[in-house]
Amino acid sequence: MTTVEQTLADRLGLTAGQVVRELGWDEDSDDRLRAAVEEWTGNGLVEQDDEEAADLALLWWREQDGDLVDGLMDALHGLTPDAFIWLLTPRTGLNGHVEPADIAQSAASTGLDRHPPVNLTPDWTGTRLDQRRAPAA
Repeated sequence: MTTVEQTLADRLGLTAGQVVRELGWDEDSDDRLRAAVEEWTGNGLVEQDDEEAADLALLWWREQDGDLVDGLMDALHGLTPDAFIWLLTPRTGLNGHVEPADIAQSAASTGLDRHPPVNLTPDWTGTRLDQRRAPAA
């Protein structure tokens, strides 16, 4: 793995053996990022319809893709309780950019905790969204 791919894998919080579900792939998705995920986890990316429980989801999302709340709900389906979502959106100024306020509102509507966005590639920004844990009894 090149240093760039390792840095991407580290930023995404990947560990060997994780099952990663991918949603929203299209021709503009970054193949280098996808390859880094597969190499670092040692597994191929699984599709939305796969029945295997996933440890995290990569959700490629563009403004024109529709209702982000619906997209996040789809991404939550089939995740393990400790799993998280990486919402991948085009960077500011690029076609399909999603406003941070829209991400914040959609995350709150779906009960997800949002981390600050990070620039992952020249064209894509990632926002990690964690499932909220129930308070300990």
